Amino acid sequence: MKSSVEKLSATRTKLTVEVPFEELKPEFDQAYKALAQQVNMPGFRKGKVPAKILEARLGRGVVLDQVLNEMIPSRYSQAVEEHDLKVLGQPDIDIAELKDGEQVTFTAEVDVRPEIEVPDFSTISVEVAPLKADDDAIAAELENLQARFGTLKNVDRKVKKGDFVSIDLSATIDGESVEEATTEGLSHEVGTDSLVEGLDDALVGMKADEENTFTSKLVAGEHADEEAEVTVKVSSVKERELPELDDDFAQLASEFDTLDELRDSLKTQVEEQMKNTQAGEIRDKVLAAALEQTEVALPEAVVNDQVEGQIQQIIGQFGGDEKTFEAMLAAQDITREKFEEDSREAAEDSVRTQLFLDALADKEQPEVSQDELMDHINFTAAQYGMDPNQFIMQLQQAGQLASLFADVRRGKSLAINIAKTSVKDTDGNDVDPKQFFGIDEAAAEGAESEESADKAEDKKDDKSESKKYEGKKADKDAKPSAKKAPAKKAAKKTPAKKAAKKTEEKEEKKTTKKSTKKDSE
Repeated sequence: MKSSVEKLSATRTKLTVEVPFEELKPEFDQAYKALAQQVNMPGFRKGKVPAKILEARLGRGVVLDQVLNEMIPSRYSQAVEEHDLKVLGQPDIDIAELKDGEQVTFTAEVDVRPEIEVPDFSTISVEVAPLKADDDAIAAELENLQARFGTLKNVDRKVKKGDFVSIDLSATIDGESVEEATTEGLSHEVGTDSLVEGLDDALVGMKADEENTFTSKLVAGEHADEEAEVTVKVSSVKERELPELDDDFAQLASEFDTLDELRDSLKTQVEEQMKNTQAGEIRDKVLAAALEQTEVALPEAVVNDQVEGQIQQIIGQFGGDEKTFEAMLAAQDITREKFEEDSREAAEDSVRTQLFLDALADKEQPEVSQDELMDHINFTAAQYGMDPNQFIMQLQQAGQLASLFADVRRGKSLAINIAKTSVKDTDGNDVDPKQFFGIDEAAAEGAESEESADKAEDKKDDKSESKKYEGKKADKDAKPSAKKAPAKKAAKKTPAKKAAKKTEEKEEKKTTKKSTKKDSE
């Protein structure tokens, strides 16, 4: 087999593959075997019809078609591997020449990952919000905890914000009752604005057994976004009675004996949350800055597939009804053209980011341990509310385990490079990104010392020893060294892990469903 590559554009390649017929004996044998199972001929057992008789009965063209169907996928994959192409999506195959008994030539046009020059992350500087675990933030956490242990009691007074009411709702349009907007005994917290617009304003000041009518737009059903006269009747009014903040409450709401201990714990919790938030902000801003410095050619077909996948997924939520989908857009004053334009912009951002992170991962070549892969699987399963074992089974069935492995690899590569950047908060204080995205310094220094010793030893050797060094260096390039990948200890740092996984999740949520759908098809 001979193959050649023609670069059509930065993201499109054409493979030309020539296969002589003498290499096709296994495919012909397989074709005759498959066709023999499909033909019933007097005097022959099923599957035992000789090749010549099969060709006479079915025609040479049928046999050749079967051979080509068997041959092309394997030879295409072989050519892709031979030329080390990083293909994206499915190829467009065309039979360029078929000389029976001599040679078959086919071409395959396919999108490929473009060459991307990764910037020097040590030149990137970003600014983020400062960490401020102040008394107000701690008090807010304590109030939330206090509210969880509160009790509701009936009150005989006018409704105010924060009260819990039981209400009946009904609506009319042009005097006609709207059945789907009628409900009884609905529980609602006043002030949350979680139901009909204008309801909370109408409720404030009412008392039990009183009615009030106001005008609002309905949010669902056949009359969604139409103006309606809404009537609300209050059945009961309750207020939340909060437990007193003392040592007894601390013992009730936590494992601590005193309120001071509980406050200290909440302070630690708030600080951890703020660190995770700051780590996420660092990650997002560094990635955005790196992308600004990087030119990434976008494969048009890949972007188109992603746009179409996003649109079909949303239309599927409306039962596949295009008219209902367009009515939803019209209700939000969005044209179909504007929606598709926004979808394309989002798809381009997603494809650009993933191509960049793939190039970064190829540059860093980080090692991904089994523990790290399982951590990511457990994290992702939790995001979907699934049991990890069931999630793994679904991944295996859809052939997506490799996709999650790639996600971890991208996340680790980005973390390694974020640790090289300069970060300040808006107060002018230096922020060390290594506390979130650090590497194991001792392991890295050890690897550097070992490499330096190897180089020093090689300089003393003769030319034959230099060749040995070249072979050793090539092996090091194939198998990532310790200084290129974060050690397990660093990977277990909570903010780094969560921030890296957030990066993976952002891309995964945009691509996993799409790629799963493709694999299933």
